[in-house]
Amino acid sequence: MKQILFAGVIGLFLTLIGTPLLIKLLARKGYGQYIRDDGPREHASKRGTPTMGGIAFILATIAAYFLSKLITGYPPTYSGLLVLGLMAGMGLVGFLDDYIKIVKRRSLGLRAKAKMAGQLLGGVAFAVLSLQFADSRGNTPASTKLSFITDFGWTIGPVLFVVWALFMILAMSNGVNLTDGLDGLATGASVLVFGAYTFIGVWQFQESCANGETLTNPNACYEVRDPLDLAVVSAALMGACLGFLWWNTSPAKIFMGDTGSLALGGVLAGLAICSRTELLLAILGGLFVLITMSVVIQVGSFRLTGRRVFRMAPLQHHFELKGWSEVLVVVRFWIIQGICVIVGLGLFYAGWAADK
Repeated sequence: MKQILFAGVIGLFLTLIGTPLLIKLLARKGYGQYIRDDGPREHASKRGTPTMGGIAFILATIAAYFLSKLITGYPPTYSGLLVLGLMAGMGLVGFLDDYIKIVKRRSLGLRAKAKMAGQLLGGVAFAVLSLQFADSRGNTPASTKLSFITDFGWTIGPVLFVVWALFMILAMSNGVNLTDGLDGLATGASVLVFGAYTFIGVWQFQESCANGETLTNPNACYEVRDPLDLAVVSAALMGACLGFLWWNTSPAKIFMGDTGSLALGGVLAGLAICSRTELLLAILGGLFVLITMSVVIQVGSFRLTGRRVFRMAPLQHHFELKGWSEVLVVVRFWIIQGICVIVGLGLFYAGWAADK
């Protein structure tokens, strides 16, 4: 358990002291955010704010993970390395997107096909590798069964699993990306979900089928390859994002950019896949799902009827145009995300208790 504490504290410390250094570096190079002209007028004042801040918490998370291992003497696991690798890979795609936006001074970075290709490459690599590296019980980091609280149903096979994993990675990456429109909104919401996955990892470790006689509930054990290490990754992410939030909250001194949003979405999907809570992620990350659906509804309604359901999509901008202040929108959306986490953890516990 010391690993979790060290990972969270180190991640928090590194972003608290490292983010302002990154802000100075990005400002010196002129790497500022481009603001769309069709967005809320209040956002015009944010033009030029340093972006690509996701670099800070990506590097801090990786450093916190390995430093916690070095301090405690525990080796890295395949599950932890794969989830971190997915985060770094998606972050790289986002970095290229952000860099092109800055250099070309436009709101669109990578071409859609190139961006999709990068996400697909990272997602396929993760999905294929996650079905390798079985432990002594035969558990690989991921499972070819669908999961909610644990695995259920029939095996869908490796090919369909790769397709399913890609869907999850793309959906969460773009969901966090759409949520990242107000100062601190996506960062704070992510902190809450990473806190939930820290708890889930610890619980699954305590109730792991590998623990045998020490189980409090032998009928509801978890066949997860490296649950404690997934909790270490989650704690490192929670700490790193919390430290970044200090600088990202309104008025933001730095934005995470696509570098951060794609990385966060990818790592959330990776944690869900490796912890066997794939469908539960839709509840734990309910705010991201809600905001994504607002865009789907807006686009679908306009194409079918020529009318818009919301004043502007994603959903957070609709409330801005209704007169809510940015801080009010962010705090209330954090409350919604907190409720989603409470409901998700309640269902997770209920699933365990029901098998007693």
